Amino acid sequence: MNVASTNFVPASGLNPPSPTRVEAERLPLLKQYMRVAMRWRYVIIGITVAALMLGLVITLLMTPKYTAITTLEVSRESNQVTNFQGVERETSVADQEFYQTQYGLLRSRALSERVANQLRLVDDPEFYTRFRYSSSKPAFDLVGGRYPASGRPERQRVAGEILLKNLSVNPTRLSRLVDVAFTSPNAIFSSQVANAWADNFIQTNLERKVQATAYGRDLLQRQLALQKEKLDQSQRQLVGYASAQQIITLPAQSGGDGKTASERSIVVDDLAALNGALATATTDRIQAQARYEQIGRSGASTEALRNLAINSLRQRRAELAADYQKLMVQFEPGYPAARAIQSQIDQLDRSIAREENRVTGSQLADYREAREREQALQTKVNQLKSRYLDVRRRSIQYNIYQQEVDTNRALYDGLLQRFKEIGVAGGVGINNIAIVDTADVPQRPSSPKLGLNLALALLLGLGLSAAVAYALEQIDEAIADPAEIERRLGLPLLGSVPKVATSTPQEALLDRKSDLFDAYLAVQTNLGFTTEHGVPRSFVVTSTRPAEGKSTTAFALATTLARAQRRVILVDGDMRSPSVHHLGNVDHDRGLSNFLAGEEEIAPLTFTMAELGFTAMSAGPIPPNAAELLTGNRLSVLIERLLETYDHVIIDSPPVMGLADAPLIASRVEGVIYTVESHGIRSSLVKTALSRLASANARIFGAVLTKFDARKAHYGYGYDYGYGYGRSDGQSARARAG
Repeated sequence: MNVASTNFVPASGLNPPSPTRVEAERLPLLKQYMRVAMRWRYVIIGITVAALMLGLVITLLMTPKYTAITTLEVSRESNQVTNFQGVERETSVADQEFYQTQYGLLRSRALSERVANQLRLVDDPEFYTRFRYSSSKPAFDLVGGRYPASGRPERQRVAGEILLKNLSVNPTRLSRLVDVAFTSPNAIFSSQVANAWADNFIQTNLERKVQATAYGRDLLQRQLALQKEKLDQSQRQLVGYASAQQIITLPAQSGGDGKTASERSIVVDDLAALNGALATATTDRIQAQARYEQIGRSGASTEALRNLAINSLRQRRAELAADYQKLMVQFEPGYPAARAIQSQIDQLDRSIAREENRVTGSQLADYREAREREQALQTKVNQLKSRYLDVRRRSIQYNIYQQEVDTNRALYDGLLQRFKEIGVAGGVGINNIAIVDTADVPQRPSSPKLGLNLALALLLGLGLSAAVAYALEQIDEAIADPAEIERRLGLPLLGSVPKVATSTPQEALLDRKSDLFDAYLAVQTNLGFTTEHGVPRSFVVTSTRPAEGKSTTAFALATTLARAQRRVILVDGDMRSPSVHHLGNVDHDRGLSNFLAGEEEIAPLTFTMAELGFTAMSAGPIPPNAAELLTGNRLSVLIERLLETYDHVIIDSPPVMGLADAPLIASRVEGVIYTVESHGIRSSLVKTALSRLASANARIFGAVLTKFDARKAHYGYGYDYGYGYGRSDGQSARARAG
């Protein structure tokens, strides 16, 4: 049977994803970080404690500093003693430019140098020593305990910079208050500087306003002179034109509402008066005409009806007519008494007619008089209209000159009024800044703050330790977790074997309840899914370097398969450093090397592991060059002959790195089981070894993680949960010790 022809197909495609890999992929990111932190917890704790200690030491060594605070109120509008406005532009309610300007002025270099001069700090050596300032410039060379006068400008600049460096301006949000805080090692000095800063800021503010007012007054004075000259010129031009055109106007008069009307022409006044008289005459004429036209043929006009004489005559006639009618009842019209009464009635009718004619004549005369007066006034008005239109034509240029005069007079009056206001305001003084709270001498140092510094040290330590842990995690190539077998190496995980330190592997395998036996039983179970016929009939167990647990893995798989009623033979293929014979307490005088050298009998080369139920073959005498024995076909012949007797042939191979033995052996079997020591081998080295096996067309079934300690794993607990199931705590503890 030649099994070498089946050794070229990777086994990874036949295996379903292991539970470990699925668990690692589904593990929450935060939980992964927590478990990484648990792995490097001693590093994190050490760095954090060191940072805390360093923060404590630095805090204790720091010089205490005291902060004094002066509170100012900066008003947007000035508190004015008079009702006059300043020259500076008013800022809008929503404009923060004004306040930002004030904050900038509080931190100005000129103000800091002014405070330094007032407190006599420029020439005070103690001031520079207090703030640990030293300089090699000539301005700071002491001569007789004093600084040279020539270096005063330089010292003044430095003193201002020192004060500014220790000053803070803190506006109170949504208010007009601002805190001016100064910090120094001396509490009294801090309060002195804070109060002096506020006082000098108010003084400079007032000086700046006075300077601006004086400048504005000088500018207005020059503008007043120019405007006065323009006003005089425009007035002379107006009077000259009025004289030339004979335009006579009356002075302006104040109306009842307090407003002053403009100048008016005489023609306008005459026209207004005649126009009013014409309107009255027209009304009178209309009324006289109406009275005259109301006279009827019977003379029953309104005037006639109101005339007393006519009314008396008519009353007398009515009485005579009544007497006449009484006589007509008894007598004829010829009766003398009747004729006498009729004669009186006729006489009364003639008298009434004469009176009515007189009234009518009077009304006609009134009508004619009213009409003549109206016509005369109309003629005069028409004449004045012509004169007015002529004056209007000649007044166009006059009005232009008049407007120019009015404009110049208004500008001159405004400038004059403004000049007077600035003069008064400049003498009174305007201030929009007030001290709310003066700085008291601080009783407690503002820094250092032990709690804050320790908190910052803690945060710094945690951040630094996290960075170090992350860096160590990135550069650490050790295979620490079962999940990393698949993630880093790309191999299916057959199982993870716990580290055993309290007993030998043989003793642990004899105990069927041991963690080691359970682990290798799981490896055997997963190995059954690597081929179509279950557990491979021939396979090799190897590793990257010695002492990774490959011999123990080969021995354990032989034991578990034997307990599954399989016929198993374990062949020691490591002819350079054999180890299988130690498990059977025999020597390696006869073994694999003898058969590879040409011996045909197999039975004399084997020995029985009675306790474990399988057969073993030692490596035999160590040959001068083991690789030369493996290059032939004798190993393939041996495997074929052993498979005629046994169900499984397990070969304990030498390590891969540095030797040609493992690739030669791997090419003769169905596949390879690769052992990887947990926390003991770099993944890059394992990848190099795997590439050597791949170049030999070896089929790798999967990897076994040996000497696994869950407490040192990246993800902590979770991978040894099943090893102690169903046994006492004491047994579990003994099995997992180490």
